[in-house]
Amino acid sequence: MIDSRLSLALDGGGLVWPDTGRIAVFQPAVNAALSGVPKERAQIIQGFKPDHDAWVARGYACAVAVQERYAAAIIALPRAKGEARALIANALKSVDGPVVIDGMKTEGVDSILREMRKRCAVVGPISKAHGKLFWIERADPVDFSDWDAGPALTPGGFWTAPGVFSADAVDPASDLLAQVLPEKLGKKVADLGAGWGFLSAHVLTRAQIEEVHLVEAGHMALECARRNVTDPRAQFHWADATNWRPAEKMDAVVMNPPFHTSRAADPGLGQAFMQAASQMLHAQGHLWMVANRHLPYEATLATLFARVEEIGTDRRFKLLHASRPLRKRASAGLR
Repeated sequence: MIDSRLSLALDGGGLVWPDTGRIAVFQPAVNAALSGVPKERAQIIQGFKPDHDAWVARGYACAVAVQERYAAAIIALPRAKGEARALIANALKSVDGPVVIDGMKTEGVDSILREMRKRCAVVGPISKAHGKLFWIERADPVDFSDWDAGPALTPGGFWTAPGVFSADAVDPASDLLAQVLPEKLGKKVADLGAGWGFLSAHVLTRAQIEEVHLVEAGHMALECARRNVTDPRAQFHWADATNWRPAEKMDAVVMNPPFHTSRAADPGLGQAFMQAASQMLHAQGHLWMVANRHLPYEATLATLFARVEEIGTDRRFKLLHASRPLRKRASAGLR
């Protein structure tokens, strides 16, 4: 956890915050205490909606991207290396004082540390609790512009960015689902966990569609989706799909729900997506989804819908169709 390493750095480890000015904290874990950062000076930079909202609820100033110049910064390294590099480059061009980098060994902190030592003077590291923390004293003379990255057009013809799910190619599970979606989906469709917009783009090839709601918790992924899905029938929602509700009931929901909250699989996340889908559909509505074969979703769907069927499969994924949500059970929640 960053808190123990940051405390050591500030308590005799050589790290000193500037006397004044904002301290940007990039993507800290939602349960981090951040006791080493004065709350009134901190600004959390977090584009994942559930975590963003959690930090707001704790009384922190929050933003989805850099808004100003900062006196100092802390970067909690994400797992994706390209995203980690982009965060470091973004911080270094926006900060006048120390830039602190913290990460777990399992998230690649050692690799980032080796790369940075080849390019600039690094203080530390401080090692504790299976992680490392190190910092650059001043950002001004350091040029990491080649690490900077935002939404970019891929050779495949779609916009993605480092850290966005399936940034390098079309996700095979989503592609499988797109191939079996019926021509008639209704007029109003929600795409839960829409990512950079692949499924929504396919849904919008149907002339009868009036609205497609792209619901995505990742702010950067949604920015990519805006570039990929330019049809005026598309509506974009930066929201947690598990608690987003449309103004009107939907005819259909399509989704390839995430099933990880960390490195371990968490079937509860996909189940929460299913419950949300059942609540936003009208009485004759349909859910079309794809999931990894090993995930135990059919039993949950049976508690939420009158009809559940498997409509396709391969060795990795299963395609599921559910219809006619059961209102009483859906409103009662998962047990």
